[in-house]
Amino acid sequence: MFERDGCSYCREWNEEIGPAYPKTAEGQVAPLQRLDIKAPLPSDVMLTGRFPAFTPTFVLLSDGIEVGRIEGYAGDEFFWVLLDRLLHDAGWPAEPAADTPSDLQLSTPNKTGETN
Repeated sequence: MFERDGCSYCREWNEEIGPAYPKTAEGQVAPLQRLDIKAPLPSDVMLTGRFPAFTPTFVLLSDGIEVGRIEGYAGDEFFWVLLDRLLHDAGWPAEPAADTPSDLQLSTPNKTGETN
């Protein structure tokens, strides 16, 4: 998740989705990493599209390479629908098996440019 200080849509996502996200099936197969949009891109992340211009932007990674993204946040219902479509298109099941390793990440830079 690319975010920036003062982003009202980021704050809204953090309030509406943030606490539950890591507990969901989606959060298990695509754990969230936070990146500050102004920070340099981590060396282990390769974007296949342009650098994000809007916050929040959720970039789905597989082995560090972008496989899809969601730009913006229009509410919880839209987010879950878009995320499920993104995961499906990337080939990941909606309900991960308990022993399935996860190599998907939703990436967001933090203030130091490191991923969480």
